[in-house]
Amino acid sequence: MTPFEGIPIVDTLIGFRESGGHEYDFITKQTKDRESRESFEFPAEYMFKGVPKDLSTADPVSVTLHEMDKHGIEIGMVTVATESGRSAVQQFPDRFVPQGSAVDPNNIMGTLSTMTREYEEFGIRSVSSFAAGTFPQVALNAAQMYPIYAKCVELDIPIFACAGIAGPRLKSAVQHVELIDEVMFDFPDLVFVTRHGCEPWEELAVKLMLKWPNLYYSTSAFAPKHYPKSIVDYANSRGADKIIYAGYFPAGLTLDRIFADMPHVPFNADVWPKFLHLNARKVLKLKE
Repeated sequence: MTPFEGIPIVDTLIGFRESGGHEYDFITKQTKDRESRESFEFPAEYMFKGVPKDLSTADPVSVTLHEMDKHGIEIGMVTVATESGRSAVQQFPDRFVPQGSAVDPNNIMGTLSTMTREYEEFGIRSVSSFAAGTFPQVALNAAQMYPIYAKCVELDIPIFACAGIAGPRLKSAVQHVELIDEVMFDFPDLVFVTRHGCEPWEELAVKLMLKWPNLYYSTSAFAPKHYPKSIVDYANSRGADKIIYAGYFPAGLTLDRIFADMPHVPFNADVWPKFLHLNARKVLKLKE
């Protein structure tokens, strides 16, 4: 028995192993160190040692569905920027929730057009942002992001945004957690969900979540044994409604690794259902 036995799971960051192996080219071309450019298959390979690289790419959707079924994941949020993602949400609408393509603040009008098209075609429930991966880099609170935030409010969808030190060897100032304070001040109706940990400013993230009702934290790219203590403590006190489960399969972690660690996270009993599915359902407007 696990402390979350029988609780459905919504994974707000899951995907597919695509053929070709070029999904990270946009990051690699921006790095400057030789190891990143010449040795790494995965841009943050120095941190993630168990990346599932040997997955079949013949039918990526079936591979991910198999892993979801194995670990009790009822619903996964996937990007419609890839052929596999589009196929998944069309073939299995009860299992996959569509997330829009990553926003590009260097192409504001193109991004707004894409958001509208994907909303109308796929019913996207959110979009994503990777500020450190934009080229040139654009900060979370930069003017170029504001039309995108406004569009999120107009469409009534959240943005999931990387915050904290970037894993790839890129500059990270554009993802400083303090920048979110200004964003939430200017867009009080925007639902903003952080990704990838907010470290080393996770305590600041807690302060900001206490302050801003529409700010949330997702646990993507972290094996559960590495969830920051301040985040676990916050979930067990005033933040049970603010912390959302997200994995990182197959980008950086196996679901086997995640769910082997998960039972040892010291969440209170009442936190588990909110963490594993209820909070995600609330921000993504999914039925229970």
